Amino acid sequence: MTSFSPAILPSAAINHLLAQEAWARARLAPHAGKVAVFDAGVMALRLKVAEDGLVQMTDAEDAASVTIRVQLSDLPLILQNRERAFSYVRIEGDADFANVISQVSQSLRWDAEDDLSRLLGDIAARRVVQGAHGALRGVQALHQSVTENVAEYFLEENPLLVRPRAVADFTQDVTRLRDDVARLAKRIEKLKGHS
Repeated sequence: MTSFSPAILPSAAINHLLAQEAWARARLAPHAGKVAVFDAGVMALRLKVAEDGLVQMTDAEDAASVTIRVQLSDLPLILQNRERAFSYVRIEGDADFANVISQVSQSLRWDAEDDLSRLLGDIAARRVVQGAHGALRGVQALHQSVTENVAEYFLEENPLLVRPRAVADFTQDVTRLRDDVARLAKRIEKLKGHS
């Protein structure tokens, strides 16, 4: 019986995606032997590019060609906007290799329907994926609705927040009042001078 190591899961998932995309493997293959370290502070993922463009886990003995550092707090932003993911990270090392990683990571997509069709059949896989997309849209709509309701509550019913327009109007009123007080003070000084 072979033992299962959870450490191989990231490389297996990435290789699953790469196996479906010949162009991505072709982009990575020239960087065979190079090591990319994805450092999130509390954990680091070390991947080495193989001759065929796939990746394998490696240990600290292999020197990093590029290190990509990310803050855990930025992960939700990265997941929401993969096209801008590399704007949230700090890169050290081989810039060309980092650029290839960026291009590949932005373009790889999981074809869930294809994978599920092997297990469930084409029709069931399509329905599962459509259902998941529908559920996701529902969650996003609920999130939007709750956000709008909370904002409205704090703006209108229990005003802890102030609309930017109200702040601008208040600022203009304060400026106008300050100018009026300054003019009045000058008139008073003028009248004192005449008496």
